Amino acid sequence: MNILVLGRGKTGALVAEVARERHHHVRVLSGAENRNAAALTPEKLSGVDVVIDFTTPDAVIENIAACAAAGKNMAVGTTGWYRRLDEIRKLVESSGIGLLYAANFSIGVNIFFDIAHAAAIALKNDYFGEIMERHHAHKKDAPSGTALQLQKILQKIGGGELEIVSFREGDVVGLHEITLDCANDSIRLAHDAKSRRGFAEGAVRGAEWLLGKHGFFDFSEIWRDL
Repeated sequence: MNILVLGRGKTGALVAEVARERHHHVRVLSGAENRNAAALTPEKLSGVDVVIDFTTPDAVIENIAACAAAGKNMAVGTTGWYRRLDEIRKLVESSGIGLLYAANFSIGVNIFFDIAHAAAIALKNDYFGEIMERHHAHKKDAPSGTALQLQKILQKIGGGELEIVSFREGDVVGLHEITLDCANDSIRLAHDAKSRRGFAEGAVRGAEWLLGKHGFFDFSEIWRDL
């Protein structure tokens, strides 16, 4: 495939590396090279099969709108824009493109989502829940998209409110921990990313899956098909 990666940060650079290892043709654009989605015109996207976005919450909406106008499928790993999810879903469906988004493209994290789903029943059995997430100092959104997805899963099954505690420090790749506590015992579940490669591999495999598809897709619902 011909893949355009948006974002020259650590994850974007690794996505490009993984895509090349999987024998795709890859081009990468920085934020400066794509200010206000200026590089995403139909002419400039000619020949591109899938656009992979690892940019910022401020840039991603314009990027999605430009790719929809150009008729180009997207895999979006950027988080922090989900308050506009319904609006973007309508845009994608009306444009006829395919868009795959993920709170987290890591297969391990998506397995962790399933574990959280099973553990959520504790909240109906007198357990108190809390989510802690820790990321590198340069991450733009807090709480993380992964933490918000965990909160959504736990609240859907267990009801009530769950606090998310966020830390931004150093070069932490990503740590998410669920604590379920009651008078009798405590349950602690954690996912600790050792590197960004899991995110990158999931994003590229997701982009491969998306080729030729139309519609609005959540990676947590399709990763088993990869």
